[in-house]
Amino acid sequence: MERFRRLGDKAIRRIGYGLLAAVVMYGCGHKYQYIPKDIEAVEVEIVRFDSAQLAVRPDSVRQDIEQLYTDYEEFMPIFVEGILGLPTEDTAYFCELYADFLTDTLLGFAQTNAKVQSMFANVDSLQDALNEGFSRLHYLYPEWDIPSVYLFVSGFNSSVMYYENIVGVGVDMYLGSDYPYYNQVVYDYQKQTMRKACVAGDVLGTYLAYHISYNSKYNRLLEQMIFRGKQLFLLGELLPNEPAWELIGYSKEQWDWCEMYEQAIWNRMMEKRDLFKTESMLINSYLNDGPFTAEISQESPGRLGLWVGWRIVDSYMTNNKDVTLIELMSEGDAQKILEQSYYKP
Repeated sequence: MERFRRLGDKAIRRIGYGLLAAVVMYGCGHKYQYIPKDIEAVEVEIVRFDSAQLAVRPDSVRQDIEQLYTDYEEFMPIFVEGILGLPTEDTAYFCELYADFLTDTLLGFAQTNAKVQSMFANVDSLQDALNEGFSRLHYLYPEWDIPSVYLFVSGFNSSVMYYENIVGVGVDMYLGSDYPYYNQVVYDYQKQTMRKACVAGDVLGTYLAYHISYNSKYNRLLEQMIFRGKQLFLLGELLPNEPAWELIGYSKEQWDWCEMYEQAIWNRMMEKRDLFKTESMLINSYLNDGPFTAEISQESPGRLGLWVGWRIVDSYMTNNKDVTLIELMSEGDAQKILEQSYYKP
């Protein structure tokens, strides 16, 4: 369905995601306050569709599925058709597949369902993080609606999706980077982002990806990096207590590697003049998920273009203290941001 856009591989969300640049980017004290502390609080509705899913009984699947359609009239078609990719009109086929999903041990679904019930029995910390993030976002963009967040079990099919002010989270994709059944469905480098601590950043990052439009007339690597860097900077402002490496989907070791070799990374990009190139393969190499960033080094983490873009934006805001967050997000001139950032690692 074209109207559904899934972010199952999290390529956008790690656009991976403090109020203050210094805390998020460097882990030290706040530099400036972009959002007041005393703001209107909003509460995000978390819908535990996952609990209702897993309450379906193998010996009464059709009856229980019909009840799900009654209780979750809005979300069930999204789940069945948009997430699972199954026809909503063929209820018998869906019930047959769902019975297998509840009892399968070969692919690990039954074990995974039990793990979900244990790991996500309490979502208070997620609730707090989402309330904080969307309260800050509401202060900046009060005209944007606060979404409902539906937790679901996807059968390893989807991590985060957005549709008509619903953010869906496949909680079975957040059971820990060492969860053994992930070996069957993802590459090793993707496991770093499959942790419960990543959910809040993914939800907000996905929401931002659908509400902040690309606004540059050029499509060079530079424009793409700055666009993603602005999103990450804003995400950091919304979740000031989240470590920077969590928001971009790195391990602490990967983040430290980037900081250690920041000057070499930048020099390499400038020597090759990659910032000003438009070839899609090169841009994808810098921005898309992967085991490393091929244009830089096989020892590097993937998506280095996002990291450097974030650093440039942070430097721009550091050196232009009169620029507000709204003005930053509205600025479509990436060349201006680069030049006025005085970024020189």
